[in-house]
Amino acid sequence: MSNVVNYEILENIGVISVNNPPVNALAQVVREGILNAVNVAQGDASQALVLYCEGRTFIAGADITEFGKPPKEPGLPEVLLALENSSKPVIAAIHGTALGGGFEVALACHYRCAVAAAKVGLPEVKLGLLPGAGGTQRVPRLTGVEAALAMITSGNPVPASKAHAMGLVDEIIADADLKSGAVNYAQELVVSGASLKRIRDITIDPASIEPGFFDNARKKLALRARGQIAQDKIVSCLEAAVNLPMDEGLKRERELFRELLVSPESAAMRHIFFAERQAAKIKDLPRDTPVRDIEKVAIIGGGTMGGGIAMCFANMGIPVVMLEINDEALQRGLDIVRKNYTITVKKGKLPEDQMEQRIGMITGTTDYADIADVDLVIEAVFENLELKKEIFTRLDAVCKSGAILATNTSYQDVDAIAAVTDRPEDVLGMHFFSPANVMKLLEVVRGAKTADDVLATAMKIGKAIGKVCALSRVCYGFIGNRMLSGYGREAQMLLLDGCTPAQVDSTLENFGMAMGPLAMSDLAGLDVGYKARQSRGDLSDDPKLFRMGTVLVEMGRHGQKTGSGYYQYDPATRARNSDPEVEALIKAEADKLGIEQRDISAEEIIARCFYPLINEAALILEEGIAQRPSDIDVVYVFGYAFPVARGGPMHYADQIGLKSVYDKICEFRDRYGEDYWKLAPLLQKLAEEDSTFAQWAAENS
Repeated sequence: MSNVVNYEILENIGVISVNNPPVNALAQVVREGILNAVNVAQGDASQALVLYCEGRTFIAGADITEFGKPPKEPGLPEVLLALENSSKPVIAAIHGTALGGGFEVALACHYRCAVAAAKVGLPEVKLGLLPGAGGTQRVPRLTGVEAALAMITSGNPVPASKAHAMGLVDEIIADADLKSGAVNYAQELVVSGASLKRIRDITIDPASIEPGFFDNARKKLALRARGQIAQDKIVSCLEAAVNLPMDEGLKRERELFRELLVSPESAAMRHIFFAERQAAKIKDLPRDTPVRDIEKVAIIGGGTMGGGIAMCFANMGIPVVMLEINDEALQRGLDIVRKNYTITVKKGKLPEDQMEQRIGMITGTTDYADIADVDLVIEAVFENLELKKEIFTRLDAVCKSGAILATNTSYQDVDAIAAVTDRPEDVLGMHFFSPANVMKLLEVVRGAKTADDVLATAMKIGKAIGKVCALSRVCYGFIGNRMLSGYGREAQMLLLDGCTPAQVDSTLENFGMAMGPLAMSDLAGLDVGYKARQSRGDLSDDPKLFRMGTVLVEMGRHGQKTGSGYYQYDPATRARNSDPEVEALIKAEADKLGIEQRDISAEEIIARCFYPLINEAALILEEGIAQRPSDIDVVYVFGYAFPVARGGPMHYADQIGLKSVYDKICEFRDRYGEDYWKLAPLLQKLAEEDSTFAQWAAENS
């Protein structure tokens, strides 16, 4: 064998032990070791085999670093065939997580046992792929097609107890020592004369599948996963599992896997997979930077945002004190928290007793003295700089030494807020996205004087509460909202140039956005953007700028909350409908401004809306606001619902070519003026060098 895979006989059971830390990934040496062990065992005294893994987990998946490289023998299918064709029963002993190729290894075994805390799953869809080593063929033979479809297209892991009920796991091991428990289970199988239970020998009766099941599945998945192509191909694989013999189904699965592996969608999703992990690393922060203990948190403000942030900490068992200006506001905030948890319970995502436990972690107060002992305080009041300064002055006076003071501001100057305290090194931004208990992104904003341990602590606690953290320096709007300005601007400019709201939104939704920018503005409230623009002194006095948003607000059309904005909304369902009155109003405003309306292509709509993001992001990189292009992609995928199948705006720009982006921006500059289409020097430089943001990042890492 090898140092990575060991084989021994314990009494009458051959034990194959994998030890490839940290997660026992299916690297070439692991595949070769398992294959050799199985082959050796066919001729020795063992009566059954146990496949066991050292460390904290069973095989957690494929070695993703091998993707895109020449394949190394033996391939995984060869290993699985050896396991399946073993003349002696093979039992997979699962602890930790058996994911992807790791779970496919377990499925090729004749039996599967697991500890109660284990999880199994096929997460390939989250990388734009499908299980390529039998997962789509073996799972439906055990669980039925409907359950297999839900499991494989979600990519979410399944707890051992549920996997046992589904037929994916044969035995739950109660023994504290999995290895000995699995050996005992194997011996019981030998004594009972258990057969070689090969999943491939199970057939699915095509008549058991409802007519139209697969077509309906494709339609639902197309709506749920915009722009992602893996789901459709997973459905095709499940069809093959029903209608084709096992070997033909495996062949079909492998063909579709290879198609996905070279697809731009999968490349984009793999990019985000790595980018998410890279974003957590701060370039100039030593890895051994100490962190502060966070055992109690205070939230200033009990509105929708404050309540959502409080839930994030309560969910992790961290006590929270919510502070409001009076008892009425405080009760309203606590009611918001209970309402949110109640919705989660009704959806079956949280047991009621756990809801009460989490609500019990949140207490309320109207007295700043009650938060004197907290380790972290997050201010989450509305966007008024003077109000925030006033709050931080009070926090500075009352909070204990060493407490971290964070502001949830979306765009205010974190350094100006820190300057009102005598401890600016303890101040930073923690910008959550609404609803904070749902949205995954956390922009951690590093002030000019923020201490290293404060920064490290914010990143660590952000991860602990389930957030994807990305670092930003201080500027107006930080990374995400600063870039968003051009996106919203052009969506409105396109209306004056000849588009309807539905045309703009549907084009961008077809691109993969969950909601178009105008519908999103209606949802957020048109008055929110209106007020934010009024507070800015740096905006052009161009009458075309945000013209329609301003006109609609001044008419009393604030979006969904007033029943009308860019669209009309059904009062019962909030379903949006195009409004002929708005379309006529747009044309009238264009006439007033002397704009000749024209037909606009989908390609122009996409370029007009997304290229400002790319151009502004290049400026953000040059200024050092963001650490790397991939961090910007993380911000937009996890905070602004940019389609993961496009990989974020920077990856998307690299895919279509920076020269193409540059040329189109030059065209728009010549047509609409440099006020809105001034080229970022970095974008121009990379385009002229025929380079990419990814190459720039590699050179500046």
